[in-house]
Amino acid sequence: MDNPAPSTPLAEEAIARDLEEDESEVEQTSDSDESTIRQFSMINSYRRPSYVNPGARSTSIFSSSVPERGHHLHLSKKERTAVLEEERSLLRDNHLLPPKHPRRGSEGAVGGLGRRSSIAALRKTLSNAERGAVPGDHLYRVASEQTALLRGVPSLPYGGLDTPKLIDQTWEEAIAAGKINTTWQREAKVIVKSSAPLILTFLLQYSLPVASIFTVGHIGKTELGAVSLASMTASITGFAVYQGLATSLDTLCAQAYGSGRPHLVGLQLQRMLYFLWVITIPISLVWACGPQILSLIVPEQETARLAGLYLRILIAGAPGYAAFESGKRYMQAQGLFSATMYILLIGAPFNALMNWFLVWKLDWGFVGAPIAVALTENLLPLLLFLYVRFVDGYQCWGGFDRRAFKNWAPMIKLALPGLVMVLAEFLAFEILTLSSSWLGPTELAAQSVLGSITGITFQIPFPMSVAASTRIANLIGATLAVPAKTAAKVAMVFACIIGVFNITLLSTLRNFIPRLFTPDEEVVDLVAHLLPLCAAFQLFDALAAVCNGILRGLGRQEIGGYVGLFAYYIVGIPISFGTGFGAGWGLYGLWSGPAIALGVVAAIEGLFIYSTSWERAVRDAERRNIQG
Repeated sequence: MDNPAPSTPLAEEAIARDLEEDESEVEQTSDSDESTIRQFSMINSYRRPSYVNPGARSTSIFSSSVPERGHHLHLSKKERTAVLEEERSLLRDNHLLPPKHPRRGSEGAVGGLGRRSSIAALRKTLSNAERGAVPGDHLYRVASEQTALLRGVPSLPYGGLDTPKLIDQTWEEAIAAGKINTTWQREAKVIVKSSAPLILTFLLQYSLPVASIFTVGHIGKTELGAVSLASMTASITGFAVYQGLATSLDTLCAQAYGSGRPHLVGLQLQRMLYFLWVITIPISLVWACGPQILSLIVPEQETARLAGLYLRILIAGAPGYAAFESGKRYMQAQGLFSATMYILLIGAPFNALMNWFLVWKLDWGFVGAPIAVALTENLLPLLLFLYVRFVDGYQCWGGFDRRAFKNWAPMIKLALPGLVMVLAEFLAFEILTLSSSWLGPTELAAQSVLGSITGITFQIPFPMSVAASTRIANLIGATLAVPAKTAAKVAMVFACIIGVFNITLLSTLRNFIPRLFTPDEEVVDLVAHLLPLCAAFQLFDALAAVCNGILRGLGRQEIGGYVGLFAYYIVGIPISFGTGFGAGWGLYGLWSGPAIALGVVAAIEGLFIYSTSWERAVRDAERRNIQG
């Protein structure tokens, strides 16, 4: 039985308040200007991923009704062209628009004319006319005495019937009549095209801490364990906090952009940036006390000392990390998903180079790794600023605004659930690192390598889930229930393919991969022994990631939160501790818990998605749009 998808009244209230304040500062749009602006329709949210966020609040879909005065969506020329092309393509696939260049085969012009003007063809045309108007019937007029039969196939593309006005009219008729459908091939192409830059982006960003593990791992296994412990602590107490809180921008920035006042996106960015910088103060205090805190938890005092030193140096990069996380959402709200990829194409090699230069070339040793990371985290927002200023994205920056210090409550209330969801999964896996420190330095070093490897493999299905979430939410926003279900099926197939690929990769290279991280034979042997177990749950990991994306697209992300909490904390962690310490299985037992938990997540969420009413999801989205 389906429950209504949750609405986002906090976001709507926040944006409405900003718009009311904005009305007192910005002149109303003139009537003449309004006539030149294309009416906002669901095809916009269908085509452009900026209308649905790829994070935990992925159902920020807007009204298809005629917008009120001053609330128009201003599409750029590039955006209008993209929307028109997608409409034309779908209409053509559904036979509501002629193909670009009709095929003649080997029949020639006379044969083709004879076939088109045959009695059967004319009878079919007249039969369609008797049944009444159908979507696109204004494109195909009934043959009459005035029909120019000798004209043959029009020389213009699409028979000259691809004008924006005709396409829009045909699209609206087809949507109303339920005539728009999609194919597996189309959805596969869309998901691959959308996820490809995201996969590269996530891999590049994940390479920042992994570069330290690569570099420091060749110093010794104590240093390798320390950098893993420090990265885990930094993730739980800092980076996951920034990421979780910034998820509120996925809703707020997207709705601000859709309101027709793009500079409100910049206002939301400023609010989040100031908020995260305030949060940086307690985070910095925790990191400053890192050596003392970790020495109380970790039995190996040298490992705790090095990890605490890493955290103290990392404080210098925290403000930059917060700025980059906020800036990413600012760009994504505008549909500029490739911008972050371009930035990381510079930042990731710089980080690797600085790790090598500081740790080995200057012979600074362990401390060189956190310095390299801190330098990179401050470089990334600077590069993003230069991209916005000189390439794209500046249109949503309205300058510094004093209103950024007000209206924080809705942002914080939206941010807290995102923080809980992100921390829940972060903490479940990072507990393994903390627990492995009690097994010994070899186990802690092996855990560092295993965590890095599984983290890298996860960067393939997770971006795929982001693309699936965006696509499904767009289709639901366009009231296309059946195509949305098709997109979900395609995403699940891709998840299986990715899972099998990861299984094959880890299984066949299990003796080679550990040597990339450390030369210590004891650590290499332990990792090689455990990699088959990590490979075994790769299919569940990929399926769970994509299921979470589908749930976000459906607006049922709370299901993923509840299932994750149950699977990780009720099932996974007790099994890990019971087998790892109680049964004496060591690191193998610790990893058995997450493996089973991921299987539980994939099974429960997959069953929920299978039983979901997609028509109900469309109705829920329409209701939210009317309320918005």
